Amino acid sequence: MKTILITDDDQHVRFLVKELLNKEGFQTVEAANGSEALELMKNESLDLAIIDIMMPYIDGYRLTEEIRKYSEIPIIMLTSKSQLEDKEKGFLLGTDDYLVKPFEPKELLFRINALLRRYGKSEEKNLRLGSLLINKKSYEIELEGKIYILPLKEFELLHFLASQPNQVFSRGQIIEHIWGLDYEGDERTVDVHIKRLRERFTKVSNEFSIKTVRGIGYSLEYRQ
Repeated sequence: MKTILITDDDQHVRFLVKELLNKEGFQTVEAANGSEALELMKNESLDLAIIDIMMPYIDGYRLTEEIRKYSEIPIIMLTSKSQLEDKEKGFLLGTDDYLVKPFEPKELLFRINALLRRYGKSEEKNLRLGSLLINKKSYEIELEGKIYILPLKEFELLHFLASQPNQVFSRGQIIEHIWGLDYEGDERTVDVHIKRLRERFTKVSNEFSIKTVRGIGYSLEYRQ
């Protein structure tokens, strides 16, 4: 049974989401603010988190940032903030999806199930390029004998580029594959994640590098 964390300072919202998820066979745990959520995560094995933005003590943005320091569970931001800038900030900090209140219960379920399916694709084959091993079961990167744990979007981006080395992908193609067709942020998100990958691996190995193709996009250049 999948366990989902519901974090919202509105008790009514927590109750509605809990009832919805319990009827669908999910187990739930609740937190009224970000501080409670972080404490819960120390003792609970969670499969997904639903997080409100506007909360006391630790808001949803900071909570997402803290979760991403040690966990790659899917995160859905459930919030009344509908501005594009707010959504972009959430995606840059590591959220996987965004749903604006008031929301249709069925839509929340669709998004939860879609994320759980995406995260559950452990049957996909590992990918190896020289000393680079991308493990789809453990979501770990092995390179030059060392293990690296990446945020999910960085992992998916590296896997996507490495699956077709030396192939150039536009920012639009990358966004569609990694963030989905309904992503409403701008293409700077891709640039930010590419920069982070470069910072992680440029000094670690010279077998591969992520190249910028001016006016087009990015490619992972593999040197055999």
